[in-house]
Amino acid sequence: MAVLDFIVNILSTPAILVGLLALIGLALQGKPVEDVTKGTIKTIVGFLVLSAGAAFLQSGSLLAFGELFNYAFNMQGVVPNNEAVVADALQNFGTSSAIIMALGMAFNIVLARFSRMPYIFLTGHHTLYMACMLAVILGGAGHLEGGALYLAGGCLLGLIMVLSPAYCQVTFRKVTGSDGVALGHFGGIGYWFAGVVGRLFANDPKRRSTEEISFPKRLVFLRDTTVSISITMMVFFLVVVGVAVAKGVLGIVPAGTDPASASALLEPYGLTVANVGALLNIGTETTTNWIVWSLTAGMSFAGGVYIILSGVRLIIGEIVPAFKGIADKLVPGAKPALDCPVAFTYAPNAVIIGFLSSFVGGIMGLLVLNGINAAIPVALILPGVVPHFFCGATAGVFGNAEGGLKGCIAGAFAHGLLITFLPMICMPVFNALGYVGTTFSDADFSWMGIVFGNVVNFAQGALLVAICVIVYILPIAYNFVAPKKEQATE
Repeated sequence: MAVLDFIVNILSTPAILVGLLALIGLALQGKPVEDVTKGTIKTIVGFLVLSAGAAFLQSGSLLAFGELFNYAFNMQGVVPNNEAVVADALQNFGTSSAIIMALGMAFNIVLARFSRMPYIFLTGHHTLYMACMLAVILGGAGHLEGGALYLAGGCLLGLIMVLSPAYCQVTFRKVTGSDGVALGHFGGIGYWFAGVVGRLFANDPKRRSTEEISFPKRLVFLRDTTVSISITMMVFFLVVVGVAVAKGVLGIVPAGTDPASASALLEPYGLTVANVGALLNIGTETTTNWIVWSLTAGMSFAGGVYIILSGVRLIIGEIVPAFKGIADKLVPGAKPALDCPVAFTYAPNAVIIGFLSSFVGGIMGLLVLNGINAAIPVALILPGVVPHFFCGATAGVFGNAEGGLKGCIAGAFAHGLLITFLPMICMPVFNALGYVGTTFSDADFSWMGIVFGNVVNFAQGALLVAICVIVYILPIAYNFVAPKKEQATE
């Protein structure tokens, strides 16, 4: 178990995992030790910088914005949360999740080698999350256990690890301008959908990219991503916090209340000390005005994005050349599939526009669900700021690549609707397994949960394992049976 825990720690730590891939790739190319060391370390540091930026973004302002928005506008319902199921799965299905993850990564390499989807999925935390979800769905209620559970789960994980980058790549190669890198993030079906919607504006004679937005001479400074994001988010925070203050958020916790007691007072309102404590002056000796807090939080948001983009640049600069070694030696033509912020550097304006459009789509979806709920009971899915930022921003980049500014707005809006309705449809699956009021947020988790969460209702035991193995083998069989397109010659 100690060895297994060590392996799981490596496989579930994106920085170490991608660093190892860089090391192997550089070593297979016969690079000098100093080049291997430099490339490996810079790749790991890049991922650590990216992770630090994401953590800073969430703890600094994203989660606080979400809580205050729900309070200010009286939103009630379920906020999709990947970590809720994952935390329980690691406790009750820890061994199964670890083995499924390890097998899935091995099966990913096999599929990349022998199918027409040559993608190596390198987003370690999403690999772990999907392994946990599959362990819960396939192993819950005693459907499968032991070797049967590991094999079935590993096959499905290996399949989605190549399938998700594959249906994203049609648009993602337009984003990057090349075919050398792929997107490895389990919001893939949502990004594909955003690209399809964005494509509706492809032939617009007035089409222009979000990056071509012309500013008046005195506003040209807004082309600086950090400045434009800061100003946009400061305005949003001022509006949302202003409404929350008008509704009395500052009076919920009396002055001088200790954090533990404050937490109990805030809980009925969906607020937490960790996210809004600084605004409410909990556990601090100095008093912060809500306007000052809003301005600082808005700029903290921009700071988090800046850190993320810096990490992405480091990773791309090292992992793509290093991956050539693996592509040449182990999986000819393999493409590294990286986390969604890798898309942000290609269209920074689309990032903020996509986030806002997706968030508005989430609000509209909630209103639609509220209308449906009046006639038929359905779960009300609140717009979670974290998925709408990371996934919505990526959807905006995809929509922009296909249809410019209009494609960005429409594609990200459609994505916001999608990640509202898919979690709602998926929720009964987790309710049946004992995870009441819990569902995943990102689109690939949702559709996988919906499909295989219902498959287990009529196929169990050997039949369920056979279905999982067959769907895994299909891409390999297709590669060998279906005729291949001839390469175009110049």
